[in-house]
Amino acid sequence: MIGLGNLLATAAGGTLLCCAATPAFAQADDTTSQLLLRLKEKGILTNDEYNALVARKTAEVAPSQPTAVATSAPQAPQQAAQAQLDDKRSVRMTEAGVGMEFGGVTVKFSGSVNGFYVHDNGDRAIASNTVVGGLAAVGRSSSSIRNGLLPGIFGIDVSTNQGGWDVAAHIGLYPGINSVSNVGGANSAGTPQALATSGIDARQTYLTFGKPNFGTIKVGRDIGLFGSDAILNDITLLGVGSTGGNVAPSNTSLGRIGIGYIYTDFQPQITYSSPKFGGLQVSAGIFQPLQTIGNSEVNGSPGFQAKVTYDFKSDQLGGHFWAGGITQKHDGVDGSPSYTGSGFDVGAKLTYAGFGLLGYYYNGSGIGTTGLFILSTDAAGRKRDSSGYYAQGTYTIGKLTLGGSYGASFLDLARNEVNPTLLDKNSSWVGQARYGLTSWVTLIGEYTRTKAEAHNGNDAKSDTLAAGAILFF
Repeated sequence: MIGLGNLLATAAGGTLLCCAATPAFAQADDTTSQLLLRLKEKGILTNDEYNALVARKTAEVAPSQPTAVATSAPQAPQQAAQAQLDDKRSVRMTEAGVGMEFGGVTVKFSGSVNGFYVHDNGDRAIASNTVVGGLAAVGRSSSSIRNGLLPGIFGIDVSTNQGGWDVAAHIGLYPGINSVSNVGGANSAGTPQALATSGIDARQTYLTFGKPNFGTIKVGRDIGLFGSDAILNDITLLGVGSTGGNVAPSNTSLGRIGIGYIYTDFQPQITYSSPKFGGLQVSAGIFQPLQTIGNSEVNGSPGFQAKVTYDFKSDQLGGHFWAGGITQKHDGVDGSPSYTGSGFDVGAKLTYAGFGLLGYYYNGSGIGTTGLFILSTDAAGRKRDSSGYYAQGTYTIGKLTLGGSYGASFLDLARNEVNPTLLDKNSSWVGQARYGLTSWVTLIGEYTRTKAEAHNGNDAKSDTLAAGAILFF
């Protein structure tokens, strides 16, 4: 290491003794202090290294100028305090991701953008193809440039530690690329016309606070617990899957929603997640009660959801298991029925080397299909039972991932119900290829075969080809 005397000479540019008006030790002290401070600000010196060098410099200058000792010694604590203040004022990039740290606060930005060319070819729109609640497209073939199952994403996370609590806030905005009517929300029916605009879906707005040994409490709007792992592990999350309508696309496709699982949705909630005990974690919460589509309700109690997950990793073998549940009482008014809907789901995902295998199943009474409490009862308020499953396999070699899946959702008639064209089964086959072009950009090609079947034997089929790209940062 360069001696402090040499450092002083270098820092002063060889002029320590040239100026008679300023004592040599005073000029060296001032110049070196500035240099050390700049090195700390640039991140070359840590706070501790900076304080140690300041103390060492003071000690070396002191013997030749006794009068300076009395002046300089009391300044060391002041310099340390100033260094801490400067450290709080400094701005540093985060170790990972896109963000910055300052004053003990971390701000991170994340996002995603995607777009696909999609060609959908469905059966003719005739009486024998009518399935109420069916998800296969019918009518003439169509082409579109559209979002996949995900719209765009822009997320902001702000986190810090206050009084021993880890606290954070997250805001997630989901803009799409397709023009929509905005009647009924940002993901409303598409309107591919001149002078139209896309929607921005503010899906996430929540805060969290917790401690390592306490767990975490979340308050706000975020993805639900029941059914969340089903969609988050689905290969169509990055692609298109079933279109849900391609002639006038909205900002999202369906993927496998309603064809293997019920959409978890983004819901107002207060949830608690425990610390991880090994690989085990428990989450539970109260949720804003959702109204039954088509009913008039004033629900007096919240909904309840819970989930248990277990993760393990051993050499090349990894596993993720989950089980969840949902229940909600519906209080009908103005002639609408009252009932309680409830359900459960279980799933497992295993990975070994480049292989992945997933299985999922759900079952419920009065929770509906496709979305929560959609088609969950008949007109008389009698509950319909529903269930579904999907199986999925993937193989990754280098930057290429190949995947395939099959899934189905079932909706039973209510007791004594006569409704022949009501959906009995939605099913689909999906084949997908993904290539990691860069660490941010993934290219995706996909084929989906969707089929809807009614209780009277009506059916409709559609074939979907999609090719595009998705970016995450």
